[in-house]
Amino acid sequence: MKDEYNTKRGREMTKQEGISTQGSSRRDFLKTSAAAVGAVAAGLGKLPAVHAAGSDEIRIGLIGCGSRGTGATENALESSKNVRVIAMGDAFQDRLQESRDYLKKLGANAVAPEENCFVGFGAFEKVLACDVNYVILATPPGFRPWHLKAAVAAGKNIFSEKPVAVDGPGIRTVLEAYQSAKEKGLAIGVGTQRRHQTGYLETLKHLQDGALGEITAARAYWNQGPIWVHKRQDGWSDMTWQMRNWYYFTWLCGDHIVEQHVHNLDVINWAMGTHPARAVGLGGRQVRTGPEYGNIYDHFAIDYEYPNGVHMASYCRQIPNCENSVSEALAGTKGFCQVNRYTITGANSWHFSGKDNKPYVQEHADLIAAIRAGKPYNELETVAESTLTAIMGRMAAYTGKAVNWDQALNSQESLMPAKLDWQEPLPVATIAVPGETPLV
Repeated sequence: MKDEYNTKRGREMTKQEGISTQGSSRRDFLKTSAAAVGAVAAGLGKLPAVHAAGSDEIRIGLIGCGSRGTGATENALESSKNVRVIAMGDAFQDRLQESRDYLKKLGANAVAPEENCFVGFGAFEKVLACDVNYVILATPPGFRPWHLKAAVAAGKNIFSEKPVAVDGPGIRTVLEAYQSAKEKGLAIGVGTQRRHQTGYLETLKHLQDGALGEITAARAYWNQGPIWVHKRQDGWSDMTWQMRNWYYFTWLCGDHIVEQHVHNLDVINWAMGTHPARAVGLGGRQVRTGPEYGNIYDHFAIDYEYPNGVHMASYCRQIPNCENSVSEALAGTKGFCQVNRYTITGANSWHFSGKDNKPYVQEHADLIAAIRAGKPYNELETVAESTLTAIMGRMAAYTGKAVNWDQALNSQESLMPAKLDWQEPLPVATIAVPGETPLV
């Protein structure tokens, strides 16, 4: 079940800059969570008990059985004891079967019974109707808002992959789901694994303790080579082709600034304690110009401005034969921090010399521990803000205009097709042209 890109989400990670293998401030809250998120978030209130007949069993329902969903399920099984896969659903039968075949190798508790395996656009509803209490959402991001909304309505605890939306209407749906989940006491974890990684946690704790003084500038990179592309095959309908090749269609992935670079943007937001207020930028299709590459760009350069006037230089690209870097850095009045290297230089020089953990496993361990302890745990608002940060940057590049936070959040541009149908024509959306594409 190899998927040339992201078979294991660990390929996203890097600890060396230059090498890649693949609003109001919440500073006080984040300062506390930086030290605690590697364990279990604390607070008031109780989550719905997972105990059934005295059991603390976690019963997984997997929605989206591609490489990431399968990997997330494996991570959850590794993270904690008494975890079992109950139900699985995917748009495609072959992806579902490949996932089942892989998970079978991990043991009897790792694969759902045949009668709880579902295919098609409505598979998520059937998974949610099963006796699951821990839903993993790993479909293409365009579906995430509606799946989150449905999972919260069904009263399920959730692990959601990032990003959580591809447009403003989707983000608004996610924020509504966040509020509803809080009211119901549901636990939600998200796939921003750096927030569960020991080196990042220790580095951010030092930053929030004032090691840099006042932060004056930031930069975030996800510059890498090309990723997979699946050329259209005979007999594929428009919908089949676009779903099979989901990374290249903005309605499905949000463009790579949203689907991939969101990780680095999330780290800077984490360090700043808030989200940007404004973005200007540029981007385009310099190399990936053929129709097989759908309607996304291959590079972006965005200048983000935070409410306190600090600017972040954000660069991301997927172009061959270029220097690669996946990294985050911050400058302050007392020094400089290369976040991904866990290093601070200046008046309060420091380097993390401890042992890193397995963040993809830890994020599930933290969520499951909170569920079992009945403690509040909800990461959805934070990742919604980081996702909208990326969307705002894309909007600025696509239109050639400055875009502020409220414009991005309240945008009426819904990228989801009006109808999901396997056979009806689905023309590829127009490639954005700065200066011509309107800001909606």
